[in-house]
Amino acid sequence: MSETKQLNIQMVDLKTQYEKLQPEIDAAVLEVLRSCAYINGPKVRDFQAHMERYLDVKRVIPCANGTDALQIALMATDMQPGDEVIVPAFTYVSTAEVIALLGFRPVMVDVDPDTFNVTADIIEAAMTPKTKGVVPVNLFGQSCDMEPIMAVAEKHGLWVIEDNAQAIGADYTFADGHSQKTGTIGHIGCTSFYPSKNLGAYGDGGAIYTNDEELGERLHKIANHGQTKRYYHGMVGVNSRLDSVQAAILDIKLAKLDEYAAARRKAADYYDEAFAEVAALKTPARDPKSSHVFHQYTLQVLDGSRDRLQEHLNTAGIPSMIYYPVPLYKQEAYKTAMANEITELPVTEELCQRVISLPMHTELNEAMLEHITQTVKSFFA
Repeated sequence: MSETKQLNIQMVDLKTQYEKLQPEIDAAVLEVLRSCAYINGPKVRDFQAHMERYLDVKRVIPCANGTDALQIALMATDMQPGDEVIVPAFTYVSTAEVIALLGFRPVMVDVDPDTFNVTADIIEAAMTPKTKGVVPVNLFGQSCDMEPIMAVAEKHGLWVIEDNAQAIGADYTFADGHSQKTGTIGHIGCTSFYPSKNLGAYGDGGAIYTNDEELGERLHKIANHGQTKRYYHGMVGVNSRLDSVQAAILDIKLAKLDEYAAARRKAADYYDEAFAEVAALKTPARDPKSSHVFHQYTLQVLDGSRDRLQEHLNTAGIPSMIYYPVPLYKQEAYKTAMANEITELPVTEELCQRVISLPMHTELNEAMLEHITQTVKSFFA
């Protein structure tokens, strides 16, 4: 325990990251405070422009959080209450929450056992005449296989809303060799700037993005009370804004996002090598079509000892998390909201019993990684 205390291993180490950026962050925040332009100020517009350039996308609409981003994206479609939207059952609740909130019917489906992501085949098999959309989730930092998903969507006239909250900065490569940033492939992409995300604010924040100018304008209006101009409301909207302080912080961190992804991949490589010979562990699959930005490093424990491993880590003072312990279709809130009746989705059920995520952030050093991996390996020795 003393070694762990000395190393100060965190699940996400925001404090050390801030200390490295402190002069820039403090100056940027102070500039906002002095300007008194707290809402939709120059810092928000600067960050928006830099995000558009980084993602190579026509429109970025900053908003208050990632859940709002998903809700606004769905509101911008022509879907009607009762329409069905396909969503993976192995994901965070926000993805299904906004579908149900708007009166649409979530259709929860299984995921690929290796990548944890929904696939085109799974989507097509779950379709009914009422299916109007799909929300593929780029889980844990890796893109869904988007090219065939978009082909299915085009074939059946489906809206595709990419939930990119965990994979900002990842690249997806198409069959012809060209690549795009995740979140820019579907009709609309959504992300979260929750502090622990790869690009995290110091409070809540989110963004929506699209390459459709007309759709982008509609998203912008919805996020701003449905206004066509101030005090003139052409549609029912919401109030969802990214404040200038958060935009100033995010703009600094955006410039370092690729550097942060490289640090995460380096840590993931260390984990992969350390666990390669541990028969009871399955390391995260890496789809060659997608770069992986490792929002989480998630192992599968194959011998049924996941909970005991977590206790072992806790005893050693090493944090870990289980994303996600309960399938969405078993959550009380969604038992009547779903369009499809589910007894069991076998891969999702299995993952909920197997997965465990280890510390993953930009500040992990070799001493920390060695201690974490040795502690895990000692459990299986």
